Amino acid sequence: MGSKCLRYTALTISIIGAVNWGLIGFFNLNLVALLFGSMSWISRIIYGLVGICGLCLLSFYSDSDSESE
Repeated sequence: MGSKCLRYTALTISIIGAVNWGLIGFFNLNLVALLFGSMSWISRIIYGLVGICGLCLLSFYSDSDSESE
């Protein structure tokens, strides 16, 4: 249960990060910087969490390989 909850949390945070990158790409709007300030300590924590969650989601590739076999 804990692993499943951790994966869904990581997925949610990564999706939020992806939406922020989409906003930057399409509208030149950085939502994190708008809400928390440009490179403030809290925005740096948010960027760090998105990066860590993205790395955690790399384990989905190994899990999908084992499920398909």
